[in-house]
Amino acid sequence: MYGAQLIEALRRAYAHVGTAALGCPAERSSAAPALSSASDLEFFGVGGDRMRAAGCDTVIEAKDLAVVGITEILSHLPKILSLYKNLIAEADRRQPDLAIVIDSPAFNWRVARQMKKRGIPTVYYVAPQFWAWRQGRVRLLRDYIDKALVIFPFEEKFYRDRGVDATFVGHPLAEMSHPAVERQDYAREHRLDRDKPWIVLMPGSRVKEARMNLPTIMEAAGQLGSAYEFLLPVAPTLERTFIEKLVGKASITLVPEALPALWHARAGIIASGTATVEAAMMATPFVMVYRVSPLTYALGRWRVKVPRFAMVNLIAEQEVVPELVQHDFTAGNVVSQIKKILPDGPARDAMLEGLGRVKSRLRSPDQGNGLHPAERAAGTVLSQLKADKRG
Repeated sequence: MYGAQLIEALRRAYAHVGTAALGCPAERSSAAPALSSASDLEFFGVGGDRMRAAGCDTVIEAKDLAVVGITEILSHLPKILSLYKNLIAEADRRQPDLAIVIDSPAFNWRVARQMKKRGIPTVYYVAPQFWAWRQGRVRLLRDYIDKALVIFPFEEKFYRDRGVDATFVGHPLAEMSHPAVERQDYAREHRLDRDKPWIVLMPGSRVKEARMNLPTIMEAAGQLGSAYEFLLPVAPTLERTFIEKLVGKASITLVPEALPALWHARAGIIASGTATVEAAMMATPFVMVYRVSPLTYALGRWRVKVPRFAMVNLIAEQEVVPELVQHDFTAGNVVSQIKKILPDGPARDAMLEGLGRVKSRLRSPDQGNGLHPAERAAGTVLSQLKADKRG
């Protein structure tokens, strides 16, 4: 999603500044092809449906890299290594003027290292969360990245203090408008009872996450009972048939997109990750849950450098939403916590106030200029490209 937003913003920004402003030569050369319009911008790399729709030639499917956990990644290493080699070979063939890597640090810092060896300037959009763990790896950004674009306000100082050229551009989700679809229309489309409270279930966007989190989430839904409608948005990185098999005959409605479900839901049971930020942007109270394999948890827990797991709690610098992680993540605990925020009252009001504070903090300092974070990121990317060509 972030990649698609950035591609579209780059095309708009390039159409505005033109080739002359970038310092591109008037005639094509193998080192720096001249571009005459935004349509001449070419993108290739790792992505999915949204990036393809934005005009990116996705030589590698993003979902093929969607692995989480220390131990879980071991069985996928041969495939990931093959995809990595294919991507670098494609870069050698196409010789890009600039590389943009997005999130996925275990994969992308290696891509950045190869770009550095080839003299290709590299921008990191959605910089790694090295402030949370493995802080020593900040050196990887110093060594291989020309510019880091960060989406959380506290990250700019963290990275700059450690010698990384970082700029906070705002979170891409912070400027989202609410879905336009009306509740009654959404209910009709998905055969939902609009008079019941809706609870959205989001077990994670990776196969392993869904397998680890969804069974307990479903158990909690079963305990809450038929007084509620349960909606499960299928992440674009997951196959619908895979989720259908996990859900089985449970009374859960699968829907294609997260934001409309969050917007119309009374509450959510949501796995740690970007979905928690989406819930905050949609002002949907929720309980955060997460589970990994026991070995991954044992190996990783002592390395975590932050006091909380949920991104919204880190941004707010206090517990806005309850965190049920590993052994605390039981159906009984989920039900107990979500029953506190379903009815109107002090607990729900306090959470809504906290989620509103999170949304405010995720907006960039210059939000008054009306620019979307992706547009600010695009401006910085084009400046980087311009500086490189002048250099």
